Amino acid sequence: MGKNSFFEDVYEVVRLVPKGRVTTYGAIAEYLGTKGSSRMVGWALNKCNEVGPGDIPAHRVVNRNGLLTGKFHFRGRSMEDLLSDEGIKVKGNQIQNFEELLWYPSQELL
Repeated sequence: MGKNSFFEDVYEVVRLVPKGRVTTYGAIAEYLGTKGSSRMVGWALNKCNEVGPGDIPAHRVVNRNGLLTGKFHFRGRSMEDLLSDEGIKVKGNQIQNFEELLWYPSQELL
């Protein structure tokens, strides 16, 4: 990380989120050394379909409470369907067993 643009760094981290796990905008921002920029992480993910080859699993990124706040930016299959395909249960737009499924890049990638 570092030589890329901020958005490219975000995409690189999101590609590392394991299947069947989720992370948060804030966890990504903190890992990138920009703790207060979780909103900017969200903006990057809103643009990922325009700039990436489709290999960025943005559906695995939720807000700090496990809510699917980015769900309106998905084309085709819904964020909930994509998560369900990975065995993640969603109820009322919120990840069930959120704490168990939460993946922190700062802990995993050190």
